[in-house]
Amino acid sequence: MNLTFRQLRVFLEVAGLGSVTRAAEALHLTPPAVSMQIKEVESQVGLQLFDRSGRTLSLSTAGEYFTVHAKRMLAALRDTENAMNRFKKLEHGLLTVGMVSTAKYFVPRMLALFRQDHPGIDVRLSVTANREALLALMETGECDLAVMGRPPRELAARAEAFAAHPLVFVCPPGHELLRVGHPPVAALSPFPFIVREQGSGTRQAMEKFFAEHRFEPRITMEMGSNETIKQAVMAGMGVSFLSLHTVGLELRSGLLCLLNVEGTPLIRGWHLVHLQSKVLSPAAEAFRYFLLERGGEYLRQHDLGLLSPAT
Repeated sequence: MNLTFRQLRVFLEVAGLGSVTRAAEALHLTPPAVSMQIKEVESQVGLQLFDRSGRTLSLSTAGEYFTVHAKRMLAALRDTENAMNRFKKLEHGLLTVGMVSTAKYFVPRMLALFRQDHPGIDVRLSVTANREALLALMETGECDLAVMGRPPRELAARAEAFAAHPLVFVCPPGHELLRVGHPPVAALSPFPFIVREQGSGTRQAMEKFFAEHRFEPRITMEMGSNETIKQAVMAGMGVSFLSLHTVGLELRSGLLCLLNVEGTPLIRGWHLVHLQSKVLSPAAEAFRYFLLERGGEYLRQHDLGLLSPAT
């Protein structure tokens, strides 16, 4: 095959958007130019990579496999560029950071502080629904660094802890357990639980905590969004177990309350992760150093303000 990286980028844009017209707009090309590039890719591969239905395109089985390899080839190109930039000692470039949804409550603020010192660096954020989706991004080389709770064992990766990650029980104001003061885990038994979906780090931490206390919660709702869970708890539909970093605004405004359950807050860690095989760009190295140096203190101050009233 004699494919170009430009053709791979065009293919991935069409694959992601499912439309030649929309891909052309995103790439600042004409639709005929995009169509011609797609036809050339399929000609080089010798297979039909898209199933066509009118103007809508969807990946064929061969196209889905080709997408994985196309992403890896472009990731290898970025690694090569990053390696060369090390020799140039550039203080500009592109930084791509992936994160689990729970980390979106503080990582953007950390990046804003970082860019005050490094205004020449462009930043792209990828927020995934859960930990498993973030691992998939890492595996295809679509992010330089990833912020997550539990370090991955599934990948050959370097994980560095940079801050404590408290997990807490929350309830609506006026909940009867607030009168208990310091309830045991068993006191949660009568109340419905609203929990994160299977595969999320928060769910895994909760299940481990309950297993250690030989407690089985009465789960009535399972949701893939911290925001939706918070709204359900505020509406009085149950209690939940969430990262302290996701509920700061609601705790300060009195919309949610901490349940000071025995054994909590459950302290885990935030980790900065990258593949061992990945050559970090100067921009990624700079953010790595920044987060390891300042991330812990930044979050510690945030946590003290939320936990001190309950302690």
